[in-house]
Amino acid sequence: MGRVLFEELKLPPVKKTKTGYSTDVEVLEKLKNKHDIIVFILEYRQLVKLKSTYVDALYNLVNPVTQRIHSIFKQDVTVTGRISSIEPNLQNIPVRSEEGRKIRQVFTAGEGQVLIDADYSQIELRVLAHIANDGTMKDAFENNMDIHLLTAAKVFGVKPEEITFEQRSGAKAVNFGIVYGIGEYSLSQDLNISIKEAKRYIDDYLEHYKGVAEYMKNVVKGAYDTGYVETIFKRRRYIDELKSSNKQIRSFGERVAMNAPIQGSAADIIKIAMISVYNKLKQNKSKAKLILQVHDELIIEAPANEADTVSKWLKECMEDAVRLSVKLTVDVNTGRSWFDTK
Repeated sequence: MGRVLFEELKLPPVKKTKTGYSTDVEVLEKLKNKHDIIVFILEYRQLVKLKSTYVDALYNLVNPVTQRIHSIFKQDVTVTGRISSIEPNLQNIPVRSEEGRKIRQVFTAGEGQVLIDADYSQIELRVLAHIANDGTMKDAFENNMDIHLLTAAKVFGVKPEEITFEQRSGAKAVNFGIVYGIGEYSLSQDLNISIKEAKRYIDDYLEHYKGVAEYMKNVVKGAYDTGYVETIFKRRRYIDELKSSNKQIRSFGERVAMNAPIQGSAADIIKIAMISVYNKLKQNKSKAKLILQVHDELIIEAPANEADTVSKWLKECMEDAVRLSVKLTVDVNTGRSWFDTK
């Protein structure tokens, strides 16, 4: 491929490896506008990866008796406390690309059944608003405002109705990046902007969300003092990286300190919700079953004639799992396949 692209088609080489020309995704993305063939190569690679990673792999894991795939769920693998899924990893079924999403069409409900999919809306940002006790962020959620639009208006200094799609996307990256303790370099790479501009985004964000800025400072200090951070349910995560003499390792530890209470609390909340949902179905002798958890999302398989009732229970159990200073909201959708519920 390198020979065809860079010698026969005379495209400019972006980088070389020991064995010749690099044709990785990063290189191909930079050559997109140089020749029509690049788009086809990228599409081909995406389809080959989808086929080998998902189509072929999933087909080989179908149980011959039940004609279903039975994943294994583990509670003690992730450091955040999230449940993980293996053989296969059903939490890793693609959702971002249009072609990847089609894989979800193969996950269908049984005869006379439907799938009910419930998803927490921006749970980590809501947990952040609660933990940081940030008035601006809490007001936004209480008034059902678009948090990304609000952040964009504050960061860019314009009215919400004047925000462009790109500005909202940038604000979304900042909102979620802050949760993960993102630095200006990483943000600049994500948004394809200068480091100086990325620093301004972060500074403006922290200026407007003062509670979040205070939380970040205090949680890191507390982690240095005690050696650990806690979720809102007092589940601890020890951070040995903060003891390192290496500055990069300590910086990683600081990012963990900022993020672990948020992501860990969200993991705790959905586990509480799962227990509540299970008990509700059992108490009411429902034939519906909780069959999958994907981070902030729960999926139930239910008889079609129970769908409305079970959807209502699922939403209530998830929204009432815990009482925070910010309300939890859940989006519920029903369909014959997992693809149909999105």
